[in-house]
Amino acid sequence: MKISILDDYFDTLRTLDCYRKLDGYDVKIWNDHVQDVDALAERLRDTDALVLIRERTQIRTPLLERLPKLKLISQRSVYPHIDIDTCTRLGIIVSSSQHADTPSYATAEFTWGMILAAMRAIPQQMAALKAGKWQIGVGHTLRGKTLGIYGYGRIGAVVAGYGKAFGMNVLVWAREPAMAKARADGYETSASKADFFARCDVLSLHMRLVDATRGIVKAEDLARMKQTALIVNTSRAPLIEPGALVNALRAGRPGMAAIDVYEKEPLRDPADPLLNMDNVVCTPHLGYVSRDEYEIQFTDIFDQILAYTAGTPTNVVNPDVLAHPDVLAHARPRG
Repeated sequence: MKISILDDYFDTLRTLDCYRKLDGYDVKIWNDHVQDVDALAERLRDTDALVLIRERTQIRTPLLERLPKLKLISQRSVYPHIDIDTCTRLGIIVSSSQHADTPSYATAEFTWGMILAAMRAIPQQMAALKAGKWQIGVGHTLRGKTLGIYGYGRIGAVVAGYGKAFGMNVLVWAREPAMAKARADGYETSASKADFFARCDVLSLHMRLVDATRGIVKAEDLARMKQTALIVNTSRAPLIEPGALVNALRAGRPGMAAIDVYEKEPLRDPADPLLNMDNVVCTPHLGYVSRDEYEIQFTDIFDQILAYTAGTPTNVVNPDVLAHPDVLAHARPRG
């Protein structure tokens, strides 16, 4: 079976311990990023199983229809970048573990790093120092301030714990079952969405991107935030309605942002408004990018390939595909 892996920018995967799970398979790793359909169709023409690193590459119908040998896509987390219905029609299994058993501590830690960096203007101070300037402003401490957690899931709960350790007052807004869990964990929940946005000094988004959450943060929500407040997004850019964040920052509510995710990735346009605001800290979607997190994620991803070759695919997000007459015809062990 031929396995292709896309977007391994730093050729990291072959250095992981879990990569040994693919011993005996014909594996091709691509280290650059390509979105052109013709180029991808050529690269993947003999591929049986495709490994994706999050949403780095869009896998849409025009490409899928040119990959007659493809029988499995293995990845982790959500899959808005894959045309699932087309995969089902073409007999392609999509296996994607939703890591329900563990939070991404890498993302939670990175979120906290972003909060500290933005509140103390660390990147701006570093840039000024390198330019020969000594101190360019006064930052903000966290103790005693209100940390808002929008979406109290696995990562949100961990970030809330970091806030508590820093002496912050944690305030949660989410669906009622999640807020009930937050209250059971000892955190205050907000009476309304409007109250939540108005009270937070730091507001961090922690939701999956699904139809119900796309654009869930509106311009009017941002307009309620304090002029001194910070909004942090290490989840997904489309949680905020298009254009709302840039306009809100220009209007001064909130006063700051820390952003790790973008509408279009990779973001390579130096003229992008977010990259040209002094009150914004931007990073290139690094939340989950750590060796430790890669070991966890790709253990799941490679195990999904092994399960497929054993004829017992796991974490199938399009179960109707299993009724396809030859969906497991190419499933076979190493070699």
